[in-house]
Amino acid sequence: MFIIAALYHFTRFDDPAALREPLLALCQAANVRGSLLLAAEGVNGTIAGPRAGVDSVLAHLRALPGCAGLEWKESTAPANPFGRMKVKLKREIVTMGVEGVDPRAAVGHYVAPADWNDLIAAPDVAVIDTRNDYEVAIGTFTGAVDPDIRSFRDFPAWWEANRERFHNKRIAMFCTGGIRCEKSTNYLLSQGVEEVFHLKGGILKYLEEVPAAQSAWQGECYVFDGRVSVGHGLVPGDYTSCGACRRPVSREDRTHPAFEPGVCCPACVGEYSEADRARFRERERQMRLAEDRGTRHLGANPDLAEG
Repeated sequence: MFIIAALYHFTRFDDPAALREPLLALCQAANVRGSLLLAAEGVNGTIAGPRAGVDSVLAHLRALPGCAGLEWKESTAPANPFGRMKVKLKREIVTMGVEGVDPRAAVGHYVAPADWNDLIAAPDVAVIDTRNDYEVAIGTFTGAVDPDIRSFRDFPAWWEANRERFHNKRIAMFCTGGIRCEKSTNYLLSQGVEEVFHLKGGILKYLEEVPAAQSAWQGECYVFDGRVSVGHGLVPGDYTSCGACRRPVSREDRTHPAFEPGVCCPACVGEYSEADRARFRERERQMRLAEDRGTRHLGANPDLAEG
């Protein structure tokens, strides 16, 4: 059984580039795979591996400047959902693209999963899903507003265009693991919104702690690894990932005439050229050959961090 740890922490790294190689070397030595992002504002990512390996990487991260309070969310999987280990340097650990947004200065009120249902049921509360459109499409909270954004960097423009809809409302926000809400709540506070809340630990913590019978969650939750989606109890869901566009693909999608494994899905059938599809078909063929040999092709799993 493999341990999966999803994590983020906002702190100040004066030289994130100097942290990259020692962190990558440790992950590789510990047989840990996944994706970690380093920036001047902190660290973000998901890793998976044996218990001892994941523990050693988490201990290393907690020893970095300002990271003693780093928290993470754990789940398990029978196989490692990542094909390799990547440690990348970025301008932001989750890209919003707005100067001056700093979750270390101020964020919304944290709401525990056990208290979330009561908050979002209040008539003066507007619930906003801060995730990307393809994530929202497979699951969200009952009554949540979907901004219909392609990426998190589109959220500020959406808010500016829609802020009057939420006049005199308290705002409750949520995302997969909590990191996007750290920035979006800081942003809304800077825009003059007085009462802003966000789900502590994100959807993952909610699905871990709140029983399905008491849940306000509908559908599955997209995750940024080879599991693609999880449900209550963080059990792997029914979705796979399109080999071309990486969008989640449902069972129904996989019976659609536009679906071709590794090549296209109903959502992206018109987005790629025939030359692209020929490349995708060759990659799919190489993946199947690798599988027959009992090895893993590096194109098999998307190695992503929440963004």
